[in-house]
Amino acid sequence: MTEFPVSKVIFEKHSGVINKYIRYLIEKNNATIEEYEETGRGEGAEENAAFHMGKDVLHFLSYKGEFLKPCPGTREYICCGYQILNVGTNCPLNCSYCILQYYFNNPHLRVHANLEKELPRLLETIDSQPGKIFRVGTGEFTDSLALDPVARWTELLVPAFSKRKNAVLELKTKTTHIDGLLAVRERDRIIVSWSLNSSYICAKEEHGAASIEKRLKAARRCQAEGFKIGFHFDPLIFHDGWKEQYARTVDLMAHYVDPKSIIWISFGSFRFMPGLKPVLRKRHPGTCILNGEFVMGLDGKMRYFKPMRMEMYAFMREKLEQWHPDLGLYLCMESDEIWEKSMGWSPGESSGLSRYLDERVKRIFG
Repeated sequence: MTEFPVSKVIFEKHSGVINKYIRYLIEKNNATIEEYEETGRGEGAEENAAFHMGKDVLHFLSYKGEFLKPCPGTREYICCGYQILNVGTNCPLNCSYCILQYYFNNPHLRVHANLEKELPRLLETIDSQPGKIFRVGTGEFTDSLALDPVARWTELLVPAFSKRKNAVLELKTKTTHIDGLLAVRERDRIIVSWSLNSSYICAKEEHGAASIEKRLKAARRCQAEGFKIGFHFDPLIFHDGWKEQYARTVDLMAHYVDPKSIIWISFGSFRFMPGLKPVLRKRHPGTCILNGEFVMGLDGKMRYFKPMRMEMYAFMREKLEQWHPDLGLYLCMESDEIWEKSMGWSPGESSGLSRYLDERVKRIFG
C-alpha cells in the first residue's frame, strides 16, 4: 500500500470509515483520532492549517452539496462540458500551481464519506438522460488516485460506471496508485488519465508527484490491463528550454504507451486568480511559475499573452501529431481565435467541443 504522512484522522461519529487501510496509516504514523458529531465542524485547531493546507490531516466528512456538477466554465472561453464528481478536496501532493491554495478556509485531505450513500441518486440522474453522454471526472478538486489506497474510490465507482452506456468515468492523477484500480474486475467505460508536464516542472513544481517516467509506466500497465487512457498537459508552463523539455515528454510517451488506446489529450496554459500570487510567493518562494508575462483574461484570471499561448499549443500539437495523427487533441478554456491559430480548427463554441469529445467516447467505447 502507498504511504503518506498522517498526523491526525478526523471523522464523524458512527460513520464507520475506519477500515484496515486507515488503521494502518494511524499505526504507522502514530496519528491521533478525533471524532465529532455530524453537526460539528471537526476542523481541529491547527494554527497553520491554512498555510500548510493541513495535508497531514485526513478528514472524513459528509458532503452536503451536489456530488455531480458541470464544470464551472465561463462563456468567454470554449468549455468541454465535463461533469465533476466531487469525491473529496485536496490531495497529499503539493504542486506549486494548485488553485486550491487560494481557498484557505478548506484545509485538510477531505474525503466525502457519504459518497456511497449518495451514489444511487447520482446514477439516477445519469440513467434518466439516456440520450446524453456524461463525461464524468473526479480529478477537479483532488487527485483521483492519490487517496485511493484509503478512500477506496475505485472500488465503489468503477463497477457502477462500467454498467452505464451513456457515461464514462475519468480518473486523473499524477501518481502511480493504480493497484486498487487494477484489483477491480471491470474495465469498460473507464478512462485513466495522467497530468503531464516537462520533467523540469515535474521536479521543481510538482512536489510529491511521481516522475514523468513513472506516470507513463503506470499508464502502460493500465493499457496492458485493458483500460483506455488519456493525458492532460495543464498547466503548460513557460521556462528556460521549454521546447526541448516538452518534446522530451512526448518522446517518453511514444516510448511507453500505445497511442491507439488514448481517448484524448488536452492542453491548457498556466492561469490563476490574481489573489493566488502572494500565496504562491509565500508557500513556494523558489517557484519559477510566476516568471512569465501575464495579462488579465476575460474570466478574471491571469494568463500568458496570446502569442505565447498560441506558440506553446502549436508546438505541442505538432509534436504529438508527428507521433500519431488521431489523439483527440483539444484546448481547455480557450477562445475560438486561439483554437484556429494554434490548432488549425475550432469547435466554435462549447457545444461544439462537447460534441467532438462525445464522438470520441462513442468511437472508442461504442
